[in-house]
Amino acid sequence: MTDPVITQWVNAAIDGDQEAFAEIVYSFQDAVFNLCYRLLGDSAEAEDAAQEAFLKAYGNLHRYDSERSFKTWLLTIASNHCIDRLRKRRMTTVSIDEPIPATLSLASRDLQPEQAAIQQERSRRMQALLEQLPEDYRLSVVLRYWYDYSYQEIADIMNSTESAIKSRLFRARQMLADKIDHSERSSDSGLLNPLMEGM
Repeated sequence: MTDPVITQWVNAAIDGDQEAFAEIVYSFQDAVFNLCYRLLGDSAEAEDAAQEAFLKAYGNLHRYDSERSFKTWLLTIASNHCIDRLRKRRMTTVSIDEPIPATLSLASRDLQPEQAAIQQERSRRMQALLEQLPEDYRLSVVLRYWYDYSYQEIADIMNSTESAIKSRLFRARQMLADKIDHSERSSDSGLLNPLMEGM
């Protein structure tokens, strides 16, 4: 169930309170942007997609069910929008040479520069692997391993079943394993092992 404060903001935004909706955007912008980036692989496109997702959410606030997690509802809108974008561009290859935005960095601000560089390189490599997955598999992996959603929550977001999500994640891990040679798995075990392990 959603935090009562979020519900108040939603109700106020429905009544036309722009500041209430601004609070919603501020509270969830990182989560929405990160999801869009992991799915689309391009920071500029992710920013556009996140903005459009918030606009769609704003236009559909009256349809939101307060018994449901607002974050899950919002990420459902964002993920559907990104999937539509991916299908339209038919998985066009995206450059991974661009720097990862600070909000996406897996590195802690307390890490030394060398450690931060290693973390960012791992993040780039994982993003490159994600971009090779079909969009539905990519979304399942992102929701499970970046957002730590349960299988049932992922099923709700993707309008699927828990067993179908488990199967999709299993196949996604197999596909990722096929794309990673033995030496890469050894050197990046800290990052990749969670995806390679069983359910």
